[in-house]
Amino acid sequence: MVNPLNFDGQTILVTGASSGIGRETAILLSQLGAKVVLVARDLERLHPTLAGMSGDDHLVVAVDLTDIADMGGWLKTITSESGPLSGLVHCAGVHRLIPIRGITQQSIDDLMKINFVTALALAQAARQRGTYVARQMSIVFVSSVMALVGQPGATVYSGTKGALVAASRSLALELVQQGIRVNCVVPGQVKTPMTRSQKQMLTAAQFQQIEDMHPMGIGEPLDVAYACTYLLSNMARWVTGTALVVDGGYSAH
Repeated sequence: MVNPLNFDGQTILVTGASSGIGRETAILLSQLGAKVVLVARDLERLHPTLAGMSGDDHLVVAVDLTDIADMGGWLKTITSESGPLSGLVHCAGVHRLIPIRGITQQSIDDLMKINFVTALALAQAARQRGTYVARQMSIVFVSSVMALVGQPGATVYSGTKGALVAASRSLALELVQQGIRVNCVVPGQVKTPMTRSQKQMLTAAQFQQIEDMHPMGIGEPLDVAYACTYLLSNMARWVTGTALVVDGGYSAH
């Protein structure tokens, strides 16, 4: 029987691989046989990820993804060394609570660039001839349940993550002729450094309210990594333009 979760011979690029969902996704993919290109801003923070991975042919790349001017050239250089990509998982992003009275043009631009514009730039770069494996390539964007539900102070963040879900549908239709699938994973609250940072900005009662909204409790990064891996795999070969919600029941309220 063919194992649809076998990634032997495939190269997958994972952004935000230095922590949280990105780290767990990279480690899981390596355990399933993939060669992984680990991408983050800080090279040193990628080493713990690399240390936890199976195999020894992975690549570690430090890059500022907000510098989108030559994303195409950068990805061409990477794939000339790694080989063409069979998948790309964009986990890099920032979460910031900003009440409406505190929203500025700069805060909108900053969140939109890393959470949305960078994703489009990566997709644009990944569709270049020679950078991907046709009829095998799968792009997975990590969005947020805040794209589907509301939370006070999350207006800008929700907007960026909602834009990602909406854009991925059109992108899926545009790239299907090139044999590229595009999907989103929509996680709820997960135990990541980003969540710990958010917890510090809230009162104990406010964060407890968020926890209580997850009937199955706060998730683990591996829960989301499993969903990303499914969408990358041959199990999802007939899945494109969708948003897979992995939120412990948060959005069921």
